[in-house]
Amino acid sequence: MSDKNVNILLVEDNPHHAELAMRALKMHNLAEDFVWVKNGEDATDFIFCRGEFASRKIENAPKVVILDLKLPKKSGLQVLQEIRADARTKDMPVVMLTTSREDKDIVEGQSLGMNGYVVKPDEFEKFAEAIRNIGYYWLVLNQLPK
Repeated sequence: MSDKNVNILLVEDNPHHAELAMRALKMHNLAEDFVWVKNGEDATDFIFCRGEFASRKIENAPKVVILDLKLPKKSGLQVLQEIRADARTKDMPVVMLTTSREDKDIVEGQSLGMNGYVVKPDEFEKFAEAIRNIGYYWLVLNQLPK
């Protein structure tokens, strides 16, 4: 993988959900510099520039990580914990996008420092709107320090 700036890292094991997210982002012109990985291990490899992503520079961090909760290899909460434990990535914006409505998942995500928790809507239009809102907020409205 080339070492380019990435706006959004989508960590999603369900190809259907990933396709819907990518379509929604493209529909709203928010899909530029977008990367999709399918499990928690690939997410941490991407973020920390390991394995197939070793040629990346950690300074080219995503502007936002959209992270599923239930993932193969490492859960979304494990990925979040690793992000927050490293001084280089501890401030990286992470939004959980999941089907779980369980309070324990929300509480644990909050205790680990997630920036948002969005339950995946069932209807495409509502799903697309949720993705657009996440992308628009983190890529357009939110101001991060340089």
